[in-house]
Amino acid sequence: MKPNFLRDFFLSVMLFFIVVPDPAFCQTQKIKHAERVAWFTDARFGMFIHWGLYSGAEGLWKGEKHRHFNNYAEWIQYRNRIPREEYLKLQNRFQWEEIDPEAWVILAKKAGMKYITITAKHHDGFALWDTRVGDYGFTHHGGRDVIAELAGACKKHGLRLGLYYSHWVDWDHPYGWDHNQELLKNLTDDQFNTYWQEKVIPQLRELLTHYGDISILWFDMWLHHSETIVKRDQLEQVLHLVRELQPACLVNTRLGLHEVGDDGVDFETLGDNELGSVYKKFPWQTPGTIAHSWGYHAYDHRWKSQAQLLHELINNVSLNGNYMLNIGPRADGAVPHESILRLQNLGNWLAINGDAIYGCTGLELAPDGHYWGRFTYKFDKSQGLYKIFLHVFNWPLDGTLSFTGVKDAPLRIYPLSDKHRGALSFVHKGPLTEIEVPRLAPDPLVSVLVLEYKQEPQLIDAVVPKASFGGFSLKPGNARPKIMGDQWQKYDGTAPAHLLISKDQTLKWQVYIDKPGKRKFDLSYSSPKADRSRFAVKSGDQLLQGNFVRTGKVVVEPNQNFYADQFVETEVGEINFAEEGIYEIILDVKPGKGELIKFNWLWLQE
Repeated sequence: MKPNFLRDFFLSVMLFFIVVPDPAFCQTQKIKHAERVAWFTDARFGMFIHWGLYSGAEGLWKGEKHRHFNNYAEWIQYRNRIPREEYLKLQNRFQWEEIDPEAWVILAKKAGMKYITITAKHHDGFALWDTRVGDYGFTHHGGRDVIAELAGACKKHGLRLGLYYSHWVDWDHPYGWDHNQELLKNLTDDQFNTYWQEKVIPQLRELLTHYGDISILWFDMWLHHSETIVKRDQLEQVLHLVRELQPACLVNTRLGLHEVGDDGVDFETLGDNELGSVYKKFPWQTPGTIAHSWGYHAYDHRWKSQAQLLHELINNVSLNGNYMLNIGPRADGAVPHESILRLQNLGNWLAINGDAIYGCTGLELAPDGHYWGRFTYKFDKSQGLYKIFLHVFNWPLDGTLSFTGVKDAPLRIYPLSDKHRGALSFVHKGPLTEIEVPRLAPDPLVSVLVLEYKQEPQLIDAVVPKASFGGFSLKPGNARPKIMGDQWQKYDGTAPAHLLISKDQTLKWQVYIDKPGKRKFDLSYSSPKADRSRFAVKSGDQLLQGNFVRTGKVVVEPNQNFYADQFVETEVGEINFAEEGIYEIILDVKPGKGELIKFNWLWLQE
């Protein structure tokens, strides 16, 4: 397609009138962000579907494997440099007499999913609906309007519909972004805007006009717009269009705008398969795969276990996030058997334990402090009760489950899977609830215990939770105040997470001691040179002091010259805690001149 300057002029004039706010747009702003996202934060679990022309290639092109290490099947046209005419021949592999989008909806519903998002247009620019913007779509090449069929099936079975639309990348339109533009450097802003007004806006208008209620428009620009050719006013034009035509439709941050709220987009999308690590007060979501590839790949056998998928869902909900799990059907619409098995098992678990997922959020407590699992939270309006759900990944062998961080005592505790809600015995002191649990876990994957409260639970988030088998692991990550900056070194495969200390440093923690008596302290650290470095552990007026010593190296693998800094464990001594209560533990580190201490943890034995 050659440039047409007259056409471009009229498009720019049309854009002027489109982006000027009108009364209808102003009225749609009455639907506030909190109202729009309410269903989304209740649903928590959705299905992603990657399906398009690439599904016919199955991850191979003329006997050659995918030319990129990530092996994402949906990128094969770009990675393997497939000409458009050859790529289009893949439509001959689609068996339309077998393809049944309603079967995908039924599978999602049985899996306990509440919404579906499908790739209406992926980066290849090929449309799954009956677009009148060009002739590059299934309906123009012997196929059917898959979006229309999926929309009807979602409405029939009570699931919400979301549409993925690649707005930044389009390998078909001559002025769409193609990563090779970084080499060619010949795409101008005006040309890209031609693509935007000629294809993006008209196609989005089609999708928002002809297919009923669209609950999500899911965009896929993983960079902020300032790092791309896309301009802010173009993205605001999209938002304007959405708010005008479907004001309740949600838009994600991969539009290229990162402001979540009334004046921006509706929820944050994390990186591909990136799970939540901190509690966020605004809505967010992880797009995840069951195996590795998003589109169907015949040679992708990296299937995640049932337990891993369930843990990922629970982890996200515990941090106020959603989880959208992908399937990649084949060219006959069939979903791989391994995907079906996992979805069925997830659905079976949710049929029993869904009350601990749907409508839940998390608690603003340290997410990784309880080594047995995660916890979710909700107010049950029907019962007038506040509920904390303990998702136990690792059932305790000693018969006691410790939960730290809530000041109030629960009314009762019971396994969610127990239809009779048989109460479990527990003891509550200060911020600590210790529960007597049966020898065997109620569920082989994840068992859920329900803690019920009459009033909204008051949190004590500064207290370090008791670890499995007793004791407290006092680490840089759970110190108060939090340690920030370049001092913090994450686990790198050989060395544990640690804090670099080259000058005097004080770290503080709070612990709850439920039984008076003496407690032993151990210290883990590394230092290649520590001749004059010292430490002190204090609680109240009690003090333990000691010297750091050189720790040397440890052999990681033999005969490979592969060594790492050795982290050693040393006894510090004992401190007597005369009575039950919350105590502050202080660690002072004083490195010698030119010496470096790598602090790992301080262990307080129960």
